[in-house]
Amino acid sequence: MEHMLLLFMFFIPTLGLTNGAETEEDFTWHLKKIPQIVSKRTFSLDSPKFEAKAKLELNSVCGIECQRKLPVPSLSDLKDLLSYETVFENGTRTLTEVNVLGLVLDPAGNTTTRRSSRKKRQIYGTDSRFSIYDKRFMTNFPFNTAVKISTGCSGILISPKHVLTAAHCLHNGKDYVKGSKRLRVGLMKTKSRGDGRKRKGAKRSRREVSAAQEDPEVPTELRRRSKGGRRKQRRSGRKEGTSDGMPSFQWTRVKSTHIPKGWFKGVSGDIALDYDYAVLELKRPHKRKYMELGISPTIKMMPGSMIHFSGFDNDRSGQLVYRFCSISDESNDLFYQYCDAEPGSTGSGIYLRLKEPNKKKWKRKIIAVYSGHQWVDVNGEQQDYNVAVRITPLKYAQICFWIHGNDENCTQG
Repeated sequence: MEHMLLLFMFFIPTLGLTNGAETEEDFTWHLKKIPQIVSKRTFSLDSPKFEAKAKLELNSVCGIECQRKLPVPSLSDLKDLLSYETVFENGTRTLTEVNVLGLVLDPAGNTTTRRSSRKKRQIYGTDSRFSIYDKRFMTNFPFNTAVKISTGCSGILISPKHVLTAAHCLHNGKDYVKGSKRLRVGLMKTKSRGDGRKRKGAKRSRREVSAAQEDPEVPTELRRRSKGGRRKQRRSGRKEGTSDGMPSFQWTRVKSTHIPKGWFKGVSGDIALDYDYAVLELKRPHKRKYMELGISPTIKMMPGSMIHFSGFDNDRSGQLVYRFCSISDESNDLFYQYCDAEPGSTGSGIYLRLKEPNKKKWKRKIIAVYSGHQWVDVNGEQQDYNVAVRITPLKYAQICFWIHGNDENCTQG
């Protein structure tokens, strides 16, 4: 039944679901002219200490009410916020100052749109997450674009050499977190048969299969399959083999890390959730299909206001977890939603599927980065949401610049 639902979600054309008035034609990737982010100058900084503790929940960040009151940032402010630090694998660090060209500032300021009443908790009512067990899904697009970050977060492949994730997975606003100096990215793979070098991985998989059998959230049909697969391994006498639902990882070193200056305390006055994103450059390119960037549309331009993302939630060890839900609130830079998620899934790429212009083909693109379960200030009180950072035209330009090293390939998005 779970597989049938996944097939429905991924292979049936998306229809208008919001108010009955929209049709397929409304849900299209509209090409937009992108502002230019160009490098002004780069200079060296002292090496980071790499002593911060990773913090997966952030307190006292600007919430929905606070966002409404924020003034429109000036061009000078944006140049400062979009300047960025780069940390290399040898521990050296640089700061690159940027210019922003071709930007038209919105005088309306930051607006928010509310869709439904607020709820609480990271899991809202019945847990609606799906653990992806079948390797036919796990190793194919779009699920194979999800990656694991060695600091305990998730990410998504955005080029043959780049991964998009959340900035707080690497930096707490003052210093880089422990473990980020020797950062690695885990790409999912299925275990090869009879490979003695992966013997430890096979033992780990059998333990994880046992955990899946005991997990009440795993559907009965999939628990039976895990048991059956285990019996088959025993009958064949193989010490190694693949196990449905428990991916192993090919770990790749990170060559460099880019984080916008807007994330750092002292620049924005506090942690600015609007800038909770980072790009990792891998030391070696992969040969997998990656997901392209897209500019985040407004809620009304999304089929059913629905978003999707997959990550590695800590409470489901060793499993890739997929979920979808509708967005409840939005500001110019953030999505507020109640997708069921646990720590470990932060940094996942949020995507949706829209039609390509003048084509009948539907295409998935990344429109936001899942920042996680956050406590935000609403009317002077701390309230909790699951929050995502939208890919705006400016952020698209910056991330595209990090990928290509120039702005020539980033004129439209």
